Amino acid sequence: MLKQTPEGILIKVKIVPNSSKNEIIKEEEFIKIKVTAQPVENKANKALIEFLSKQFKLPKSNIEIVRGGNSKEKTIFLSTTDENKKSSIISQLTK
Repeated sequence: MLKQTPEGILIKVKIVPNSSKNEIIKEEEFIKIKVTAQPVENKANKALIEFLSKQFKLPKSNIEIVRGGNSKEKTIFLSTTDENKKSSIISQLTK
């Protein structure tokens, strides 16, 4: 679900497009992220990156979908070498 590397953090998420609001929900086995965008023409992926960028205060260029571009289950890489930023992101995803 969460893996810390020297270059950043890998997270496995399940995306729920077409939701009423953008939010992160912690489940036992995975992290669910709801986005308001529809899953057409890559809109949900763009909304996901934009939402995570605002949520974790990272530039959009530091967020990459490394696996599952066309799937609801995705692996996302958050690129940061700042240990304080990593700790902040991990605490937000695990509380």
